[in-house]
Amino acid sequence: MDIDITKLKSDIEDSINIDLTYSFTKEELEGTDLIELNNVKINGNISKDSINEYTIDVDVKGIMVLPCAITLDPVDYPFNVKISGNLEEMLQEINENSKKIENSIDIFPIIWENILMEIPMKVVSEKAKNIKLEGDGWRLITDETRGNINPEFQKLSQLFEEK
Repeated sequence: MDIDITKLKSDIEDSINIDLTYSFTKEELEGTDLIELNNVKINGNISKDSINEYTIDVDVKGIMVLPCAITLDPVDYPFNVKISGNLEEMLQEINENSKKIENSIDIFPIIWENILMEIPMKVVSEKAKNIKLEGDGWRLITDETRGNINPEFQKLSQLFEEK
C-alpha cells in the first residue's frame, strides 16, 4: 500500500486522497484468527502539517470472517476503524522500521495493526446461539457455570492452595 507523496512533499498539493480496496492474502492472515478478510475499504488522506510532518486520517471498513467459538463455522464480523495521527510516530509504535520518507509511504503496517486490534476475543454464529450445549454425560462449561465445581474436585483444588 505504497502512497506516492511526491506532490505533497514538493508542496504542489495540500493533501493526498486515499481511496483503496484491499483483499488480504492467506499468507498475510497466517498466525491470526482471521479466516478471510476481503474488500477492505480504506478512505481518507495524508497531509503535511505546519512543521512538515506527515499525518494520516483514514477510515478502514470491512467484514472479517472469524471462526464461531462453538461450532467453528465462519462468522462475518463487520468492523470500522478510524486512524488518525502522525505517520512516523505510528510506525515507531508498531516497531516498523521508520526509514527516511523519500517519495512514498507504506501505510500497510499501520492499517494491519489497527485491524488486528479490532479482532474480538470470540464470536458466536446465530445458528450456534440455540444449540443444545449438553448431552448424555457431558455439558459445556462456560464462565457463568464455572462456579459449580464437583465436590470431589473441590478437594483437589485445595491441594494447590496449601503451597
